[in-house]
This record gives sequence, structure tokens and C-alpha cells, in this order.
Amino acid sequence: MLRYLTAGESHGPALTAILEGIPAGLPLAAKDIDEELARRQQGYGRGGRMKIEQDRIILSAGVRHGLTLGFPIALSIVNRDFENWRDTMGVEPEAKGRDARPPVTRPRPGHADLAGALKYGQRDIRNVLERASARETVARVAVGAVCKRLLREFGITVMSHVLEIGGVRAEVPALPGAELLALAEGSPVRCADAAATERMVAKIDEAKKRRTTLGGLFEVRVEGVPPGRGSFAQWDLRLDGRFAQALMS
Repeated sequence: MLRYLTAGESHGPALTAILEGIPAGLPLAAKDIDEELARRQQGYGRGGRMKIEQDRIILSAGVRHGLTLGFPIALSIVNRDFENWRDTMGVEPEAKGRDARPPVTRPRPGHADLAGALKYGQRDIRNVLERASARETVARVAVGAVCKRLLREFGITVMSHVLEIGGVRAEVPALPGAELLALAEGSPVRCADAAATERMVAKIDEAKKRRTTLGGLFEVRVEGVPPGRGSFAQWDLRLDGRFAQALMS
């Protein structure tokens, strides 16, 4: 049974994850995780934060001499931007300096700000938004990289590619997953259709000028899975429901 927990704030010292359930003896190196962290930082139209951070994994428990030990694995990613936020996000009581940013008191619509402030009794909403941040996904990517390494031992591969951005639809060639992935990896928007890629980039540029967002569609392919995973017999064993929870959390 795999289980993971993450900890850390967007502009705090680091993001950390604890992953348990990985069996002993799995070959695992930092580069296996760093490759996935680098992929996370790619993508046309990405935010400025991606340019600041150069994410590298720190494996501090559960791995010895390149092999997992069967115990919980500790993974950390240092936030380089913390140096610019030390007065605001320092851990110790005396860490708050004269350059600390003012408290956040106006909740943003559609975010966790208001509900989190009420639930945890926070008058400074920064305590909520720093945790309920997309930056937390860097820890999930690290965990996912370890799990993908485990799946490779069973001949199972996972890949994804973009089908649509802002109404621009890709014409996807009928190719095996590995070949389709190679095409997508060469696209700034991870689209296997070169012509659609150009139009998607133009759409993103237009949206940035208008200060708005675009909808999109992507496909995830998993190949090599033996039949019979999950079960239709009980609601909590159905794979589609478990996938939905993982994707929408």
C-alpha cells in the first residue's frame, strides 16, 4: 500500500514528502527524480517562479547506495526563492524582519483563502495561500517519479500529451505511446501536432495580453498494465474513481 504526505509552504525553506510502501531493492537515483522535476518546469507561458527555481531532489532517508530500503523515503526540494522571502516566511519567532510583506487580509475568489482562514483561525491569509499553492505539486512530482521508477520494473509506462488549448485542437497521429511521447517532448506545449503547437502558442500569447486564461484538454496513456486491476464490485475499488480523486485533489 503506497501512501505519501507532503509538507512545506510555497515560499518557505523547502517542500518535503514522505513516501512509504516502496519495496526494498528498487534501483533509485536522484537523476530519476530530477528529470521529472525538470519536465515540470517546462511549458510555454509558464510563470516567472519557474525561472527562479532550479529544482533538485534531496534524498535523505529510505535509500542507500542507490537502492531503496523498504522504509519510508524522505524527499526534499529547496525553495531558492526563500532567500527573497526570509523576512516574511522564516520559521523562527525572530525571523520576521523589516522587509516582511504585510499580512494578506482579502481572500481571493475561487481559492482556499477564505475557507482556510476560517477553518484554522488565521487572520493573515498568507498562512493559507502559502500551503494551498501550486508550488506544492513539486513534492507530488517527486513522489510520482519514484512510483514511475517502480512501475518500470513491471513494464508499465505512463505518458501524456496535450490535445487542445484555447479551442485549438490537435490532430493526433496513431502512434505507440513511446513515439507519441517523443513528439510531445519536442513541443513547448507538449502537443504531438506541430501545426497545432504553433496555433496554441499564439493563443497563449494572446491570452497573456488580455490577462485571461485558457481551457485545455490532455490525454494520459498507461501501457503495459495487466488486466484485472481494481474492481467493479465495490465503489472504492473502481479505478476510474480512484484516478478521479488523485487527479482532482
